[in-house]
Amino acid sequence: MNSEVIITCPVTGSGIKKDRHTNVPVTPEEISDAAIEAALAGAAIAHLHVRNPDTGQASNDLELYQETVGLLRDKMKTKGVDVVINITAGMGGEFVPDATNPNVGGPGTDMLSPIDRLKHIDAIRPEICTFDCGSLNFSDYAYVSTPDMLREMAAIIQKMGVKPEIEAFEFGHIWMAKQLMSEGLIDAPPLFQLCLGIPFAAEANGETMLAMRNMLPDGANWGAFGVGPAQMAMAAQSVIFGGHVRVGLEDNLYLERGVLATNGQLVCRAKEIIERMGAKTLTAEEARKKFNAVKQS
Repeated sequence: MNSEVIITCPVTGSGIKKDRHTNVPVTPEEISDAAIEAALAGAAIAHLHVRNPDTGQASNDLELYQETVGLLRDKMKTKGVDVVINITAGMGGEFVPDATNPNVGGPGTDMLSPIDRLKHIDAIRPEICTFDCGSLNFSDYAYVSTPDMLREMAAIIQKMGVKPEIEAFEFGHIWMAKQLMSEGLIDAPPLFQLCLGIPFAAEANGETMLAMRNMLPDGANWGAFGVGPAQMAMAAQSVIFGGHVRVGLEDNLYLERGVLATNGQLVCRAKEIIERMGAKTLTAEEARKKFNAVKQS
């Protein structure tokens, strides 16, 4: 069991829109406020995506990332709140084969080169960025990151001095990450996030989590999460197996059946579970030290 737990809060993802839940942050102001709310509730790390404020859809827009993180950093100073900034680098890999010509992408395809997937990371230099370590079926599209694309991305992230959070949705993603480590492209100690319950990747259950944990390299830091109703159960399971916790509106909208949540409420619930299990939650500065994540700005 892990007695010192780091909570990450993914405050908004790329899919769920406000027509399903009005508390889902969309604008830079809302996203930065949500990160502060999560930190005040006990999250050491805020995981960020951005969205088009007009449509609510996921966005790769550099200016939106800069505005969002700029607002967050200002609020951290004025409010005296500390939180580790973790920004997604997982956009730009969506491929939907065209119905008449599957050799090309159809509507919904958003494929970017490795360097373009990391432009906002280079501009902002957060402590952590996610690193989706392989391809998979992601609900109704394919997420594509080939081994050579991953090598290029890993080398760029390493040169930036940003800590990659290796997001593993499948067993092969862990294998790929260990290969990149052996090639000197990911520094020790690695940081893994086991992503469970995404249709149609690794299922959200204790057997899957334990099997994935057992594949991790020695000395790895790791956490896990489950989507939807599995969120809190997988949070508790992760602590039991020695890992850290991720809860937030990107992964789950509900505090309990029929009760829509805020990011702060989900973090508070996870913190209560962790503490009732006899563990404690760590601060942002403690998380930086444990994960070897350097605050660059």
